[in-house]
Amino acid sequence: MANKSLFASMLGRLPKANAVNEAGGLAYKLEPKHALAQVAATGTFGNAFYSTAETQLDEVLKLIDEVDDNQYLAKLALYAREKAFMKDMPAALLVALSVRDTELMHRVFDRVVDNGRVLRTVFQMIRSGQFKNKAGTGRVGLSSSVQRAFQRWLNTATVGKLLSASIGNDPSLRDILRMARPTPKDNARRAMFGWMTDKSIEKWAPATEADLPVEIQSLIAYRNSESEEAQALIAGGLDNVRWDLLSDAAKGPTVWAALARKMGPQALRMNLNTLLRHDVLATSAMVDYVADRIADESEIRRSKQFPYQYFAAYLNADDNVPQKIKTALHKAAEIACGNVPELPGPVVIGLDTSGSMSSAVTGNRGRGATSKMRCIDVAALFAAAILRRNPDSVVIPFDTSAYDAKIDPNDSILSIAERLAKYGGGGTDCSLPLVAANQKHAKRKFAGVVLVSDNESWVGTGRHGSTGVMTAWEAFVANQRKLAGKDAAPKLVNIDLQPYQTVQACERADIINIGGFSDAVFNVISAFLADNNQRFVAEVEAIEL
Repeated sequence: MANKSLFASMLGRLPKANAVNEAGGLAYKLEPKHALAQVAATGTFGNAFYSTAETQLDEVLKLIDEVDDNQYLAKLALYAREKAFMKDMPAALLVALSVRDTELMHRVFDRVVDNGRVLRTVFQMIRSGQFKNKAGTGRVGLSSSVQRAFQRWLNTATVGKLLSASIGNDPSLRDILRMARPTPKDNARRAMFGWMTDKSIEKWAPATEADLPVEIQSLIAYRNSESEEAQALIAGGLDNVRWDLLSDAAKGPTVWAALARKMGPQALRMNLNTLLRHDVLATSAMVDYVADRIADESEIRRSKQFPYQYFAAYLNADDNVPQKIKTALHKAAEIACGNVPELPGPVVIGLDTSGSMSSAVTGNRGRGATSKMRCIDVAALFAAAILRRNPDSVVIPFDTSAYDAKIDPNDSILSIAERLAKYGGGGTDCSLPLVAANQKHAKRKFAGVVLVSDNESWVGTGRHGSTGVMTAWEAFVANQRKLAGKDAAPKLVNIDLQPYQTVQACERADIINIGGFSDAVFNVISAFLADNNQRFVAEVEAIEL
């Protein structure tokens, strides 16, 4: 008699792993479109735990070559910028389009390049020569078509947007202006371009210094001010000039207080220690102002802040930052998590706390440029946010052990995340939350399982060549059908926080793999668990060009 369990497994339930992940464990390889979406939603061209910036770039270029659908590249560039809120990956996809389909590149250029920082990134990538055309030639200059896109951006950008674009070097806005060579549409822009490229006033003709926009004239007066009071007065009237264009010349606390009132909630959140250092938080009036701005609900929703950014600010705040402001960060994080949907039922939340999750979520980009926010911090915040909206859910932290986390869903989001991030630190076995759910919560009904990880499982094996996750998932599904009937249809959601191309569970009707750490991920999870069968690639392809 044949071995029934062996042939039942082979016939449908446990597909064999077809790849080895970066940690050396069995895995499933994503198809090119999905893999590129995963990288675009998580990659930052920084060193990750298992990859370097250079290998990431090589992998992105290979994936772009494998995806011959230019419309998909254009939509993915928009998704990565507008939904995942990434900066470098959308720029890379736009540059790829510039050598493959200039018409599509023009259609999405202004939406991808929505600020000066992205403009400078696109320029830098083009100059690198890394993105090659079909003939294998890499471009190091602006083609006439790309030059027109840059010229359009430079001639239509507001004065404030251009001034913001002038912040930063290597490349600088001056470098871009000199290579893009836009034809000014009027004397005001002619004078502005001349001033930004350090040309002598005589070369601005027929424009003169009097043609400079009022914002630039006020900026010059601000920088030339001799007293703190005069400078503060000018700063208060510079509505269209970013505060960080003024900070290097600020003469004292009065000026810094004026700059603080120019900052938006995001800038205030990111610069709390700077404000403390410059005595801005020395008065109760300014403490109240900063706290109210940080926790302003309409501003938080309008600016689309990541919940984890408030966690980062909270963790990095100096001990002397007033408690009222720290409380505001808690409140802001709660608001930022407000669009986390209520799921169709409780879920098991598997939280990877292994050693590789201690790496910076945006990659190691060198001294002073690396985020202190780790993958584990983001994962813990995801788990906390899901638990807050779905309090009957269960959180199971894991590395090579599954931990029994006693979490009060009514605690604040940041406090829950801070506690969860302290677990673990060992190797990785992504099947453990499923095994623990099958053992410790075997009598509970769940809508599914959400795993938040970097998917680099290397401990534990599955049956008949599958991964441990697939084997444990089959047992989980069988138990749920025993509890709720044969029509029970639990779903497995794998959220990947790093730009790798393998996963622990293969895509199928009851399993989805999605990459990224923005709020957009929550919407995909909700739709999938609600039986919408929404997929990551489908989410990208739904973008309107």
